[in-house]
Amino acid sequence: MKSKTSTTRSKCYKVISTIVIAILAIAFAFPLYWIITGSFKTPQAINATVPQWWPQEWVMANYDKLFSRQTAPLWELGFFKGPVVPAALRWLVNTVFMAVVAMVLTCFTAAMAGYALAKKRFIGRTVVFSLIVCAMALPKQVILIPLLREMSDINLYNTIWAVIFPIVGWPFGVFLIKQFAEGIPGEMMEAAKIDGASEWKTFSAIALPMIKPGIGALAIFTFINSWNDYFMQLIMLTSTSNLTISLGIAKLQAENATDFGLIMAGASLAAIPIIVVFLIFQKYFTKGITMGAVKG
Repeated sequence: MKSKTSTTRSKCYKVISTIVIAILAIAFAFPLYWIITGSFKTPQAINATVPQWWPQEWVMANYDKLFSRQTAPLWELGFFKGPVVPAALRWLVNTVFMAVVAMVLTCFTAAMAGYALAKKRFIGRTVVFSLIVCAMALPKQVILIPLLREMSDINLYNTIWAVIFPIVGWPFGVFLIKQFAEGIPGEMMEAAKIDGASEWKTFSAIALPMIKPGIGALAIFTFINSWNDYFMQLIMLTSTSNLTISLGIAKLQAENATDFGLIMAGASLAAIPIIVVFLIFQKYFTKGITMGAVKG
């Protein structure tokens, strides 16, 4: 009787859990669904008092406006410029380039710094880690003026690099990787040292594969953080050709009346790279979160 009762409770728990997870999934996915379908609606349907859950008339007018308002070179390398394309496409290329480069550089530097703080013993190690933890609590607005002055002094203001470099030194990234590197067995590193492996060989062949889940999680965090860092982009970027997709759409809105169809079209375009990156790194992200939970 007890076994049947426990089995029934287990089944009820699974059914309830499935229902709750399904409701949460729908709740989180609904905004994305509403943005994508709204980008194909007419202005009358978007502003209707009674919402249209599914477009009765599919139109491409919002995307036509997005790609026809302004133009810019697809890329600029010194005096070499790419073909002239809709500015929205250039903004998307700028944003993807910014987020990808920031993600790669942040993961690379955080992996080395986190590994060194976790496994190397040197003078001032505790002080350095304490400063990194304190920097995590420091609001970005506090260091905005020094960053702006610094980027101006090194002639990087109004370039994509002015947005990338401040992200690379992300204290949270160093903190996250250090926590993963703490789990690397010291015996493996000692064995590698005895076998004559160099410091770089030990890091790349032993430490790096073991902290890969943490790097995958950090990659997603960094990509999303740099992609959504509207405030930094607003301060550092001014010219049309250097804008990001979110900043470019905001500039278009400043020139015209609020056009929700245009905003939804731009948001739909901007969501594509985020979804692609998450699908690529979701395995490492899930594994990293799970390992962190087990450690805690």
